Amino acid sequence: MNLANWLQRTAVKTPDRPALFLGTELTADYGAFDARAASVAAALIARGVGPGDRVAIFMKNLPDYMIVEYGVWYLGAAIVPINAKLHAREAAWIIEDSGATIAFATPDAAAELASVGTDCPVIDVSGDEFSQMQQTPRLVAVTPRAPEDMAWLFYTSGTTGKPKGVIITHGMLVGMALCYFADVDPVRPEDCAIYAAPMSHAAGIYNLMHVLAGCSHVFPPSGGFDGREIFDLVRHYGSAHLFAAPTMVQRLTQDAKETGETGEGLRTIVYGGGPMYVADIVEAVDHFGPIFVQIYGQGECPMAISVLPRGDVADRTHPNWRERLISVGRAQSMVEIMIGDSDGAPLPPGETGDIMVRGDTVMPGYWNNPAASKKTIVDGWLLTGDMGFLDAQGYLTLQDRSKDMIISGGTNIYPREVEEALMFHDGVAEVSVVGRPEPEWGEDVVAFVVRTAGSDVDEATLDAHCLDNIARFKRPKAYFWVSELPKNNYGKVLKTELRDRLAEMSDK
Repeated sequence: MNLANWLQRTAVKTPDRPALFLGTELTADYGAFDARAASVAAALIARGVGPGDRVAIFMKNLPDYMIVEYGVWYLGAAIVPINAKLHAREAAWIIEDSGATIAFATPDAAAELASVGTDCPVIDVSGDEFSQMQQTPRLVAVTPRAPEDMAWLFYTSGTTGKPKGVIITHGMLVGMALCYFADVDPVRPEDCAIYAAPMSHAAGIYNLMHVLAGCSHVFPPSGGFDGREIFDLVRHYGSAHLFAAPTMVQRLTQDAKETGETGEGLRTIVYGGGPMYVADIVEAVDHFGPIFVQIYGQGECPMAISVLPRGDVADRTHPNWRERLISVGRAQSMVEIMIGDSDGAPLPPGETGDIMVRGDTVMPGYWNNPAASKKTIVDGWLLTGDMGFLDAQGYLTLQDRSKDMIISGGTNIYPREVEEALMFHDGVAEVSVVGRPEPEWGEDVVAFVVRTAGSDVDEATLDAHCLDNIARFKRPKAYFWVSELPKNNYGKVLKTELRDRLAEMSDK
């Protein structure tokens, strides 16, 4: 089934229901949303775009993003969303690698692409050409697509080397949406989805179930994340859904405490995409209440590996509530999770190994990269590259990426465990733990620390704190004080860059 069918069905059922907003300004009801998408589809067909082709989207968050997205799906082509924060050369590489036949861009992105040069035609969505496309006689019927047909070509963040294109099919996204209804959160027509994180990533994927339910879709005028703007919008609309990276949740909590905001109107915040430290989510729940749901996924199984529901996130009465809060929950309905040893054999509960996932929401492979596909999908199992363990109740706890694990004196040390301990100190705002080469032991544990405002916490204090909370051999052997941690465009800490800094220090 083509995902565009969901838009068409909602438009037929409730054409006058408000659909797309820029701030508080209505830009399209569902009837207009569907008509404009179908017109863009017809205009693309007139330009030679057909089923199976790729169309790049290099845009900031705007209502037009969804019109382009569903227009591409209407004709049976696949979207190639590109994070608007990427450099134009990075975007041009993705456009070339994907073989995109045409690209849509916001004005600044279009100008940047022109400056680096690309053979792909680029349509500025602020210009007359895009306006004319939306007035083209519409495509009447949605082009049929099979579950295995590609809908979304997602390029990984590329923290090491060039990003890989993940093939995400219509069937995968249908499965993800149904898992959302079953496992994550109900969706009601009176709800609204606010897009403060990049539409090229998780926030954009989460528009699907909100289109099917006939919700409103709200794009902040700033085009991104601003806590005070978010509070104004959720108070205006009420019953608001928001996808947020853990760093965004932390910032929302701090903004709320500074301004006295209660988060009135926030119905659900789904968080994921990076480690959420227990101290941060406890503080957030204490302030906003039981509105948080955690998901674990990756591009290769988008948003659909596990879920920690709001009841578990908010519970402080269960004997194991802290352990559960450290976890990423239990398997979503359409997948199996297994912990494997180095040979892929299953490990018993409590033992740490490679996290492996199998199910209908797992990718078929990488775009034009059979070697990487063969390495990542083994006997039907997705090798996530993450390390973790399952407890007896099926809760999955991530330790770290396998490449981030520290081996000191033959003993495995998981940076996440050390980071969790450090984050419970009031003087620590952010921390990232990595391994530093050491001749005798193999690696030392070191920590890059961002102090909280006004804190003068020192190494001796944190060392004593670690000794009170974790085994002696796990504590950092050195601390490096930094004003901020290096992060990619999705808010993930770039541990590779931190290791490079260590290498530069050792060379001096």
